[in-house]
Amino acid sequence: MKINNAMVLAAGLGTRMRPITNSMPKPLVPIAGRPMIDYVLDTLVAAGVERVVVNVHHFAEQMEAHLAGYRGLEILISDERAALMNSGGGLVKGLKLLDRSPAFVMNADLFWIGDESADKSNLWLLADFFDPALMDMALLCVPLERTTGHNGKKDFSLGSDGRLKRYEDGDANPVVYAGAIALMPELFDDAPTDAFNLNIYFDRAIASSRLYGIVMTGQWLTVGTPEAIGEAEETIRRFGNPISDGA
Repeated sequence: MKINNAMVLAAGLGTRMRPITNSMPKPLVPIAGRPMIDYVLDTLVAAGVERVVVNVHHFAEQMEAHLAGYRGLEILISDERAALMNSGGGLVKGLKLLDRSPAFVMNADLFWIGDESADKSNLWLLADFFDPALMDMALLCVPLERTTGHNGKKDFSLGSDGRLKRYEDGDANPVVYAGAIALMPELFDDAPTDAFNLNIYFDRAIASSRLYGIVMTGQWLTVGTPEAIGEAEETIRRFGNPISDGA
């Protein structure tokens, strides 16, 4: 399946990243010399995405100025200055700026490196895997041992058929949600119009056996605290800085 549209969730306050985020939004915090959101945008460009919505709230003007200078994507702004919408509400609001075709959803502070030499990148594989007839959402997942900066929490258990369920102690094949989703916007036709957490829809999909996942290649990075910046930069040095296709 070809996916041309995407939503990047970037409006959070970045409270755990303070004091850095006292003067800038978390997605613009530099990692190995580049704002972390650029790693996400580059990944979308490499996957053939053409149009991206980014939601903004914290230091929104800085975000808009940076995104205006990014090349390779049409970037639309979903403005949450008035009120944060949480992950679900922000996604629903942002998707309204796109058409009804399939879309990727990504977090601005979660990215990966090391899949550049693969036959197909992780997002290409996710798009190929996603089947709306069987799935509400397809999630990119990663084993705990291939994470950097993560708190050790196991999110899901991945079945042999690709179905996901919430991880419980002792479950086989535990994985971490890697912050990338393929979905159809129509999934949220019945969604609330105010703030809500996307986990509601994860749990609904699990209950109807329609939440699926695949395991990514490469190393996954999350940068949630100032201390995690050094860990991420060391991992990037080990794997090699990804080639930028965007800015």
